[in-house]
Amino acid sequence: MMGHQGGVQNQLFYSFNLADHVPRTHLLGGIDRYFDLSGLREHLAPHYSHTGRPSIDPELMIRMLIVGYCFGIRSERRLCEEVHLNRAFRWFCGLGLEDAVPDHSTFSKNRHGRFRVSAALRHVFESVLRRCMDEGLVQGEGFAVDASVVKADANRASGVPGTEVIDWRHGNGPSRAVQEYLTALEQNNPTISDDDEFIATAKRISLTDPAARYTAAPGGPAFFAYSTNYLIDLHAGIIVDVEATPSHRTQEVESVLLQ
Repeated sequence: MMGHQGGVQNQLFYSFNLADHVPRTHLLGGIDRYFDLSGLREHLAPHYSHTGRPSIDPELMIRMLIVGYCFGIRSERRLCEEVHLNRAFRWFCGLGLEDAVPDHSTFSKNRHGRFRVSAALRHVFESVLRRCMDEGLVQGEGFAVDASVVKADANRASGVPGTEVIDWRHGNGPSRAVQEYLTALEQNNPTISDDDEFIATAKRISLTDPAARYTAAPGGPAFFAYSTNYLIDLHAGIIVDVEATPSHRTQEVESVLLQ
């Protein structure tokens, strides 16, 4: 006889453990066995007020960001939706079936505010690296650097030649973004009296994001971009440091010296 799914839930109370419904082979299960955020709250404590209502747990936000990284979820709004719906995600983040998921705007406020000022993500990175060292995954005998190009949020049509920026610098009124960029160059290079040569070597400068460099990908049009330069230990492919720079090969090499 054909079955029929009833539309009414007659049972009032349920005994349900999320951990029992997450396979042992799940990626997040392997991460959770070794992932330790015990020092995160102490690291962030000076950046929270001692009064007011309790904030969203920073460990919860870090774990949610790791979920997004592992499963390629780039949108914070979609990340919150996926954690709300997925049992394994909820378990990894320490959320029960009825616990509320933070609003997506919470991530933006903390990433650009408290996490940035306190270097919280760098703290998490270094704690994971220390665990890799303790487990013998980092030998320190051979290293390699690899750069990944990250497209900047800058319209390629908004760029102007570097020589034109030089003209603006000498009195023709640069935009606020360009003026801040030029000021930062002078502050970061106190031994260099004039950065005109550095700017003029750039084929184009973006008016909205002048720190990005104009680069070309094989088979595609040029665009403004940055590079994330990873220093990798060759034994097990563990990333031991990372440095973000404008997308330029010479700065990729220089970033190795900084790391």
